Amino acid sequence: MKIAKVVAAALVVAATISGSARAEDRPTVRLGLLKFGTVNWEADTIKREGLDAKHGFTLEVVPFASGTATDVALLGGAVDVSTGDWLFASRQRAAGDPVTFVPFSTSMGAIMAPCDAGYDSLDDLKGKTIGVAGGPLDKSWLMLQGMAEGELGFDLKEETEQVFGAPPLLAEKLRQGELDAALNYWHYNARLETEGYCEVVSAQAAAEALGANAPLSAIGYILNETWADANPDLAQAFVAASKDAKALLASSDETWQALRGDMNAEDQAVFETLIERWREGIPSDDTLAELHDTEVVYDYLAKAGGEKLVGTADKMVPGTFWHGLFKAD
Repeated sequence: MKIAKVVAAALVVAATISGSARAEDRPTVRLGLLKFGTVNWEADTIKREGLDAKHGFTLEVVPFASGTATDVALLGGAVDVSTGDWLFASRQRAAGDPVTFVPFSTSMGAIMAPCDAGYDSLDDLKGKTIGVAGGPLDKSWLMLQGMAEGELGFDLKEETEQVFGAPPLLAEKLRQGELDAALNYWHYNARLETEGYCEVVSAQAAAEALGANAPLSAIGYILNETWADANPDLAQAFVAASKDAKALLASSDETWQALRGDMNAEDQAVFETLIERWREGIPSDDTLAELHDTEVVYDYLAKAGGEKLVGTADKMVPGTFWHGLFKAD
């Protein structure tokens, strides 16, 4: 019996040493993330479920306190991947920075209002006070202005009063009745859904009004293209692990239980709504079609936001969507 225990212990030690060696042999992908961003849910799943090891790499999450710090780290080569949108990727490419975009989530913001307010469209918001997260050049706000002008024939900016502010502050002002409606990010809206607030119109609907045929990604992974070109198999492995994590989170309720503490869900209703809305945001596999739709919407945003929004590029810069996403003919 003692011999058997010694042998078993030796096997455990050997397996641990072997596993550690294998981990040390795997290349590392450094992912820069905001400490409390929703992308952490997928990153945590990749690590917890061993999806990085499955695809032959080790994912290292590097936390940052601000988006600016994350961008600096990516552009300076301190991390290999961060997050952002296609506007950021195109603008930086136009400025000569080697960055490129991989779709992550189509969960966009929406204008929310009390369900009993009776607001069914943008037309009902004339003369109302609207909170807007993200500032005057927020892409969702600009797209909604384009929708109002194109479909309803009025100037949303001129016909409403806007209050710009941080997402949590605007959500609270809406609850307190200081705003008639608020355009906010999806995870704040998910919470509002459980409190008697309803969607008036979404930014995705606005994108479709501007010419998109399917949902656009609101956010994506931003790859340092110099790194991706030097390590194409590693970059592909990272994207594959991301897809595996999405597939798992789309189908497994148990996987979400492991994330519950990080989600800060106030109650079961919020927890379930966050999951539902996150799952709805999983992008289509038809990245080429999404690229074409994004280019159409970009053209409008370039005119509406001008150089302050898109920099020097009045057209989305070629290569904004990572070339590795598209199969060679």
